[in-house]
Amino acid sequence: MDLNQIQVDLAKFAHDRDWDQFHSVRNLGLALMGEVGELAELLQWVDDNDVSKFLAAGGRERLGEELADILFYLVRIADVGGVDLSSAVQSKFEENSSKYPVGKSKGNSKKYDELG
Repeated sequence: MDLNQIQVDLAKFAHDRDWDQFHSVRNLGLALMGEVGELAELLQWVDDNDVSKFLAAGGRERLGEELADILFYLVRIADVGGVDLSSAVQSKFEENSSKYPVGKSKGNSKKYDELG
């Protein structure tokens, strides 16, 4: 399933339920923040060394559910806001590639303006 198909399916899902009236960019953004909070809650107390065990013990399914919810809201916000998400992602990728050239940023966690 590609991004455009997800967008079409989500728009139909909302329309069929008469939810367009609730789907302002603001409301969707707040809902997205809630979903990101649920992702954070899921991982909050999992030690870095125990992530593999957590994922193997049912955590992967729960992680997938939260990630899907986040993706749904991102795509819906883009649709309602009139943003071509594919173009925005490509543009941002190009911008980040310029800000973080491999020679200066490889293995380095510094922000682009600290790379020197």
